[in-house]
Amino acid sequence: MKNNYKSKEDIAVAREIISCPGDTLAEHLEYMGMSQAELAERMGRPKKTINEIIQGKAQITPETALQLERVVGISATFWMNLEHNYRLLLAELDEAEKRIVDAEWAKQFPLQEMIDKGWITVDNGCDNAINTILSFFKVATPQAYQNYCHNQLYATAYRMSETCSKDPHAVAAWLRQGERQAEYLKAVLFDRKKFEEMLLTIKKLIVQDDNFFEALQDCCLQAGVKVVHTPCLKKAPLNGSTRWINDSPLIQLSNRFNRNDIFWFTFFHEAAHIIKHNKKDVFIEGMDYSFDGKKKEDEANMYAEEYLISRKEENELLASTSFQKDDIQHFAEKFSTHPAVVIGRLVNKGKVKAELGHLYGFYKKVELH
Repeated sequence: MKNNYKSKEDIAVAREIISCPGDTLAEHLEYMGMSQAELAERMGRPKKTINEIIQGKAQITPETALQLERVVGISATFWMNLEHNYRLLLAELDEAEKRIVDAEWAKQFPLQEMIDKGWITVDNGCDNAINTILSFFKVATPQAYQNYCHNQLYATAYRMSETCSKDPHAVAAWLRQGERQAEYLKAVLFDRKKFEEMLLTIKKLIVQDDNFFEALQDCCLQAGVKVVHTPCLKKAPLNGSTRWINDSPLIQLSNRFNRNDIFWFTFFHEAAHIIKHNKKDVFIEGMDYSFDGKKKEDEANMYAEEYLISRKEENELLASTSFQKDDIQHFAEKFSTHPAVVIGRLVNKGKVKAELGHLYGFYKKVELH
């Protein structure tokens, strides 16, 4: 019967029409012409108890069933079976309602997109979807998710999602997938000085058009930093995130625009958060920040800009009066960077249109696996 309940409205209707043992007792009392007060006296029980049994608020215990057998003349087994079946039906209704509520909770996550990306596997049936999401987040119940993930682990993401167009459940799923990927990476204890040294090595990878991600990961792991690539979800169009997990910093990149200059700016932006900011901070690029958060974002932006093209190099670049293809290549070689990064800086400073990067063929897709 419980499988027939499709909505909370179905449950409400079922609760209205089910009959409790007290209904049957009331019918027999009416047939016998006996009041509740008289039954209470004959059974030696308080009138309140009898009234609560009639209303279904109190259960018929074995002792009560034996007393009813003597007074009403109907076997104790009958009353116990009636009580058992009624309580079982109530339990089925509670379970069915919980399943409906849990299924509605699970549907808030972008299940199909998560399946398509290979993050989860869900067979037919809402129970499987619920259990899969719970396992994905490593929590036992939706309430545990609410308490642990929503109110603690991803609290920052939920607060920021409320002020922008990002879906908090999609954001949480994206963040969690990054953590799952990071579990497979083995990093040494974080060394800030070593990480800053490694960034100089990583900067040399910018000129490579492809096959650099594994080298990037390896450099970071040597300094105790984990870097993962997690494709963004439609309702969570994020560029990247930085946070600390169990004393290990994690940089999570989405490669959202699939363009090399944006990818590298995002990476060095996230690296800045690790070097300059608090371990307890959670940074998610593409979200709206409060004043303090925005200040830290601005600091990370300045750090990334300076690392990719220094202020001195930028001044030289902006002083130029010609930005032809050969000019861009010249500056890229001189600054030991990729032409796309030079174009990106010129676009950012309003010197050229972004289309110029496509026209010159400098923008490269970043294939990450």
